[in-house]
Amino acid sequence: MVLLSTAFCPPVEYFAVLAGYSSVFIDSVELYNKQSWRNRCRILSANGPLDLMVPVVHSSGRKIKDIRIEYTTPWVAKFERAVASAYYSSPFFEFYRDEFFAILDSHPETLWDMNWRIIEWLCAKMGVAVPSEGVPSADGTALDLRNAIHPKHPDTILRDLGLERPYWQVFAERFGFTPGLSVLDILFNEGPDAIFWLK
Repeated sequence: MVLLSTAFCPPVEYFAVLAGYSSVFIDSVELYNKQSWRNRCRILSANGPLDLMVPVVHSSGRKIKDIRIEYTTPWVAKFERAVASAYYSSPFFEFYRDEFFAILDSHPETLWDMNWRIIEWLCAKMGVAVPSEGVPSADGTALDLRNAIHPKHPDTILRDLGLERPYWQVFAERFGFTPGLSVLDILFNEGPDAIFWLK
């Protein structure tokens, strides 16, 4: 049993955990944590790794389900342009882009709702079981990875799962293999075969 935080277009490590464990929970009662994958992701652009953020409105509750998304700036259009620019030449981007962008274009009110819809969609496209929402019983048996997968701290999750290996990337000739990216990177580059890399 594993406990994760929510994440926006989660990193590959996050999906390796989803694919590698039979019982995964995403904490729906935690407090919002700044500078985490909860509202950002990393893609590989023509200029190298690029972090993209979802602007949020900080509420007094600060619980993850209370965090609303800020739509007064055109961040959705900028995000979609950045993703399209980075992956238009990848083998599978055209097969997934419309469904993925439709989630963003629907303007979910909260960060939790957006992340959950994206995670469900990614699970369906990659053949990974959808995690459970909530927190497992407090008996001490759950592996708590809520803060282990973090943009500012390296982790050993892929190595621990025996998955530390490259896959095809659009800009590999320019930068070599770039680890630590959003799972969108492996989905757009490997398509349905991404699940074989994750297990």
